[in-house]
Amino acid sequence: MQESLWGRRDLLRAAAAAVALCGAGARAQGAWPSKPVTLIVPFPAGGGTDAFARPLSAQFTKLTGKSLVVDNRGGAGGTLGAGVAARAPADGYTLFMGAVHHTIAPSMYPRLDYDLERDFLPLMLVANVPQVLVVNTRKHGQLDFKAFLAAIRSMPGKLNYGSAGSGTSHHLAGELFKQQTKTFITHIPYRGAGPALNDLIAGNVDMMFDGLGSSAAHIKGGRIKALMVSGTQRSAAFPDVPCAAELGLPDYTVTTWYGIWAPRGTPAVAQERAIEEIRKAVLADDAKAVWAAQGADFPNLTPGAV
Repeated sequence: MQESLWGRRDLLRAAAAAVALCGAGARAQGAWPSKPVTLIVPFPAGGGTDAFARPLSAQFTKLTGKSLVVDNRGGAGGTLGAGVAARAPADGYTLFMGAVHHTIAPSMYPRLDYDLERDFLPLMLVANVPQVLVVNTRKHGQLDFKAFLAAIRSMPGKLNYGSAGSGTSHHLAGELFKQQTKTFITHIPYRGAGPALNDLIAGNVDMMFDGLGSSAAHIKGGRIKALMVSGTQRSAAFPDVPCAAELGLPDYTVTTWYGIWAPRGTPAVAQERAIEEIRKAVLADDAKAVWAAQGADFPNLTPGAV
């Protein structure tokens, strides 16, 4: 899912931009940033995008001496915030942190007021996490995956799952799960993963298929329980949680990636400097620790990886 949804052309473009820094030298050492930079996050606080944007902001500010201001603009599966970013001045001082959801959105929302390829320039991927099936601890905490699956099958349509919105990876992960397990669960879309997680913790929904980045702290705090991570191997951050392949779902591999775009027309020097400074921020020891705790990796954008 990861490469096909980002788009090979976008991956190559972002990789080329990153590699170009090697020869940029003094040309890329301009004044940018000379003032605070706005990072539009198209989901409410508490979601997966926000979980990486906040520590990225802190490290960027520490390294550059200029603030990276997170501006949460949630709604419509992340498309409202994307529209705001698309209309922002292309002066290098507005960036957009989107996710895999934004490459899915055109198939779900036919009348978007922006076009991802026309209006944006992809700069780089910053994190990649597996999806995790999490449940309300008070309602279902005594169950393991097989017992919970049996409960779903015994009550078709009676249990529900929350998502960050229609067309998000959370939504599609839930639909893929239903397809592969031949079950029926009611989908409840929210304005973002943060509000959905709040309702999961409160017991208003039964489960979520969430990106591990936004669920990690709640799992560790005992507020929700993880029953399965997608894919063919366990997460190093949660080695006690079985993976899908172990549980009889060898083809259930769903990941969520998060990336940075700039409005099209952003000066090349600002693009280069943004890539350089964001890369430094993500690879700082403090950020690495956050990424590891959230079960995330920093995607390799060298040409060989594409």
